[in-house]
Amino acid sequence: MTTMADELDFDRASRRIERILVSVAVAGTAMAGAMGGWKWAVGFLLGAAAAWFNFRWLKRLVRALGGGPAHSSFRLALRYFLLGGCAYVIVRFSWIPALAVIAGLFVPIAAIFIEILFELVYARKRTLDHQDL
Repeated sequence: MTTMADELDFDRASRRIERILVSVAVAGTAMAGAMGGWKWAVGFLLGAAAAWFNFRWLKRLVRALGGGPAHSSFRLALRYFLLGGCAYVIVRFSWIPALAVIAGLFVPIAAIFIEILFELVYARKRTLDHQDL
């Protein structure tokens, strides 16, 4: 028999967050396109893609801190310089609206809030189901 801790562990939650993140990015890109045109859709999608890569990198870092393969601090710093450089180029030299890119960067926050709600509802349901036993 699996326990609630098994079902709500880090791996399952991070996979759900990634799926939610992609869903929110697709929906947000469609909304940005409908409200601001194709330039806003591209900007939102670029921001969401950068946020997705950052989420994946952070997930790897958490796994490394928990005993997984180690990553050097140089590689971690290089990732943030890369993200910062991309953001600078977009803001300074691009025709893509910076606000759309910034909005796309908030996609993981929305995905994490949705995951929190899922876990609260799921944990409550599991608790109520076990009280009947």
